[in-house]
Amino acid sequence: MGRTSGKFKRAKARHLLFTTGPNKLSGGRLFKKHFDQSIKLHDVHITNSLWPSAFDGIRIGHVSDFHLGDLMPIERAEYAVDVLAKQEPDLLVCTGDVVDLRVDGAERLLEKLASVNAPLGTMLVLGNHDELDCATTLSSMAINAGLTLLRDATCSVQHGGSTLNISGIDWAKSTKQCNQKVTSVCENSDTHLLLSHNPKAFIQAAALNIPLTLSGHTHGGQMALKNKKGANLAVAHKYSAGIYTQEASNLFVTVGVGAWFPLRVNCPAEVALITVQSKK
Repeated sequence: MGRTSGKFKRAKARHLLFTTGPNKLSGGRLFKKHFDQSIKLHDVHITNSLWPSAFDGIRIGHVSDFHLGDLMPIERAEYAVDVLAKQEPDLLVCTGDVVDLRVDGAERLLEKLASVNAPLGTMLVLGNHDELDCATTLSSMAINAGLTLLRDATCSVQHGGSTLNISGIDWAKSTKQCNQKVTSVCENSDTHLLLSHNPKAFIQAAALNIPLTLSGHTHGGQMALKNKKGANLAVAHKYSAGIYTQEASNLFVTVGVGAWFPLRVNCPAEVALITVQSKK
């Protein structure tokens, strides 16, 4: 994409309008208040009849939307990873938007993710912000750090002689584009777990009977009604926060650890620990 592209320039303008500009006008108080907010650990439990019994009780650490940059200093990003690492997940996944605008300096965060001792591995898919600067550079950083990068691809992990197939798709904006990517990657791969930055991928994932999809992207609107994460500012998204079920398939959308404007109301930043059980 590159820093001279129209998408990058528009994102930079939005960043000035909604982030650095208001913070400057507030004398830095907006950023300070934002950084004072804690990062919560969200315990999630999902039971699914299609989930392979050999992986019953698997604990998946899920983080998304760091937006490394002005609103996510590297130290805060590393702290979020530490919160998950302390839970000793079996598998760690990141569903995109590692960076906000520029890829510079992302190596340290990617290496931090790779350092988590998750026996089944650490997986990454890219989000729309990861493509603004240079997705190729970020991809190389991730691979060099030791992460399993899934760009419209599937990988398999083994446990007790059984296999869990994990698929990941690149950023796709529309439902139609998501449907096409999910079909192309998953139709013949017997996918058990789908990673997609955009939760719109769940529509086709459910049609293909994929047991579990993990997504981010929405930030839960960053502002929600008290005790109702689903009632939020992400009005353009049918799936915006929490667990959704369609037939025998489940989706979990995390509200993310980062932000694109310095305000969260009733929607605290989070990392998630998801325990998945097979329905007997």
